[in-house]
Amino acid sequence: MDKVYIGKVVKPHGIKGEIRILSNFPFKDKVFVVGNEIIIKDKSYKIMSYRVHKGFDMITLNGFSNINDILFLLKQDVYFDKSHLSLTDNEVLDDELITFDVYDQAGNIGKIVDIFMASSNNKIIRVMFDREVLIPLSSPVIKKIDKKNKKVDVELIEGM
Repeated sequence: MDKVYIGKVVKPHGIKGEIRILSNFPFKDKVFVVGNEIIIKDKSYKIMSYRVHKGFDMITLNGFSNINDILFLLKQDVYFDKSHLSLTDNEVLDDELITFDVYDQAGNIGKIVDIFMASSNNKIIRVMFDREVLIPLSSPVIKKIDKKNKKVDVELIEGM
């Protein structure tokens, strides 16, 4: 099973077994769905309820209805089975995007070497052509992401 990192269990919430997850996963709407299964400590747990509270993802799991039942999950990483993610052609995970080639309008080929978050909560890709170029992932500079052929077409601005 190929799994993808979703976030981390940070603490319990209340006394009825609800857990608080810190996550910046971009496709939460596909993961945090009642009935889906998440993976914690190599064991699957079915999501029974989901809500957002103060920027955290709050879930309850099947079989846990008391704070004492979920204490062993604290500070653990949360994963999801990648085969159940069902992303569209326009949606790409960061770890897949790092393997893509980047083509500019002049025909130069670069490689994505890193993806990181900027202070404005935007993702930035670090591309190595003959020099390093930083491109915001939500930028109009990115013309097309071709998931099938693993390539990204960009139109670099003068001076980039």
